[in-house]
Amino acid sequence: MIIYSVTVKVVQEIHQDWLQWMRGHHIPDVMKTGKFKECRMSKVLEEDESQGVTYNMQYLCESYSTLMEYQEQDAPALQKEHTERYKDQYVAFRTLLKLKDTF
Repeated sequence: MIIYSVTVKVVQEIHQDWLQWMRGHHIPDVMKTGKFKECRMSKVLEEDESQGVTYNMQYLCESYSTLMEYQEQDAPALQKEHTERYKDQYVAFRTLLKLKDTF
């Protein structure tokens, strides 16, 4: 199982709008690609949120090749839409993980 982890810090002023848009639009669109089995959204616990609020989305997919298909076929348009809507109001980084064990 491959985990496509996306961490996003959004400025406080747009936080609620961003959260609604992610839940109601962006994440459902990512899931509609059929490339992922599930998505988990977590809020990063920070004591000082004056610089923004941070969330992490973990999209789980069956294989690295499926993730690469997503990256080539789907991600550019979905990321562009996010960037155009929230430009200069967020920072993001992405990490690829391979699930090894569950306990």
